[in-house]
Amino acid sequence: MHPTVQQVTDRIIHRSRDSRQDYLGRMQDLGRQSPHRAALSCGNLAHGFAACQPGEKQTLKLMNQANVAIVSAYNDMLSAHQPYAGFPDVIREAAHGMGSVAQFAGGTPAMCDGVTQGQPGMEMSLVSRDVIAMSTAVALSHNMFDATLLLGICDKIVPGLLIGALSFGYLPTVLVPAGPMPSGLPNKEKQRIRQLYAEGKVGQDELLEAESQSYHSPGTCTFYGTANSNQLLVEVMGLHLPGAAFVNPGTPLREALTRAATEQVVRLSRPNGGELGLAHMVSEKTIVNALVALLATGGSTNHTLHWVAIARAAGILIDWDDYSELSRVTPLLTRMYPNGQADVNHFHQAGGTALLIRELLDAGLLHEDVETVVGHGLRAYTEIPTLEHGQLVWRPAPAATRDAGVLRPVSEPFDKEGGLTVVQGNLGRGIIKTSAVAPEHRVVEAPARVFDDQSAVADAFDRGELDKDFVAVVRWQGPAANGMPELHKLTPYLGSLQDRGYKVALVTDGRMSGASGKVPAAIHVYPEAARGGVLARVRDGDMIRVDASSGELSVQVSDQELSAREPATADLSANQQGLGRELFAWFRTGASEAEQGATLFFQPQPFR
Repeated sequence: MHPTVQQVTDRIIHRSRDSRQDYLGRMQDLGRQSPHRAALSCGNLAHGFAACQPGEKQTLKLMNQANVAIVSAYNDMLSAHQPYAGFPDVIREAAHGMGSVAQFAGGTPAMCDGVTQGQPGMEMSLVSRDVIAMSTAVALSHNMFDATLLLGICDKIVPGLLIGALSFGYLPTVLVPAGPMPSGLPNKEKQRIRQLYAEGKVGQDELLEAESQSYHSPGTCTFYGTANSNQLLVEVMGLHLPGAAFVNPGTPLREALTRAATEQVVRLSRPNGGELGLAHMVSEKTIVNALVALLATGGSTNHTLHWVAIARAAGILIDWDDYSELSRVTPLLTRMYPNGQADVNHFHQAGGTALLIRELLDAGLLHEDVETVVGHGLRAYTEIPTLEHGQLVWRPAPAATRDAGVLRPVSEPFDKEGGLTVVQGNLGRGIIKTSAVAPEHRVVEAPARVFDDQSAVADAFDRGELDKDFVAVVRWQGPAANGMPELHKLTPYLGSLQDRGYKVALVTDGRMSGASGKVPAAIHVYPEAARGGVLARVRDGDMIRVDASSGELSVQVSDQELSAREPATADLSANQQGLGRELFAWFRTGASEAEQGATLFFQPQPFR
């Protein structure tokens, strides 16, 4: 193992010793009785299989075969999740072929950030992760099940499913992806038209046509944002079947992988002799593997929130320093939009997750000795699934990348570092993703221009007030203020100004999204303005330094003057009602800070 990867892993193991032991002890106690439906009364069990076919009832009565829970985030509106409509029938048939039963245990909500970007509904996006976790727990609470299949792909959905399922970590669990849509309008052209629209040079019809050519069919959006980062990280953790992440929907190979996932989770169940559950597969080592994979691919900044929360659900404590230290030794091996022009289909064709994992394993950057859903050891994930004469088989990844512009070996990386840095100073503590930011743009020192929301930035741009060097401070965007929406709307405006030659940066207590791009953005800054952070004391014209090289985030105002200033206030009443937002006051009141996962579930740990 690379010494830094081992050092970070050892530190996490030591830091998490008590909480991890407590979690594993709870899972051991919960898992002692299997099948769990044996604990149900006759009336309970009769309710549980009342709608089953006679043969299925007999199987469930005998207690010697698995009952597989299907937990799905299917809906028709999400292109990524629309293919899941037919998955339950495929899963039931595959389970029957193994002599077992599969029941649709429950559905979870699944909102599309692409639909809600820049809209009021985006203020419920982050909280939806915790709602998904709770709804997953409700689905599994009937105690009828011996194994779980989780059907979900997108931004908050996979983290929510995992957090919920980890409360049932004694059950073996496999995540079942549906795959990305085929490539549409090239990302460079989409980006160009968005920027032209922001500049007022093309109209809404042209923009809509470009967006429709980009997002055009069932399947996951093809850029490397949070959804596809989810899929890659889950696979590197060994929670998918090898090579399953980026196979397109509606293909024979995709259906074969879904059948195989069902058969494998049945084999892992205790009625079939299995002894390990999700709790054993989500370990300190697999969490580190996920972080390394995130950094090696320039993945979503949202996972500085989500994987903290997932880890804590398994009793594992990580923080942003862990990300930052790993970033300094993890080479950047991919270029996918927004860090390049290729998409995940191009990555998959170049060798995909199998080649990436092999490179990282051989360099000692991933732990090989981990439990996965296909057995002990990560080396199985260096193979690619294929159909040969109608049979699903796995073959080794290509000896070398098929496209060095998309995927490279460790010996020839795009960058020697992963491109994620912790920034801190008198403004607070945040993170900055530099994998898409050119070196000449990574340090910005300029006067502040303070905004209370992203629409105000757009308005100032339209008025021609931003043609200068400046740091946009966009505050009142954290969990306590308005639920921490993504500020994706800012990207074309700030990008356009940077292209005009101005030194521009962003500082915010909000999220920027999985598609964080070429403008340096210090995000997730805390303490947030709504909880007394210094962001509430910044004024227009204050000199701010954002230095991604040294990790500095500061306003060049003395501590004495900052303390003497009356903090600004904001009228957030409009963010607390309408489109259901009034139902989520509990999240705004109780969510932890960003580095603690911005979640309701886990109390802060003073471990730094």
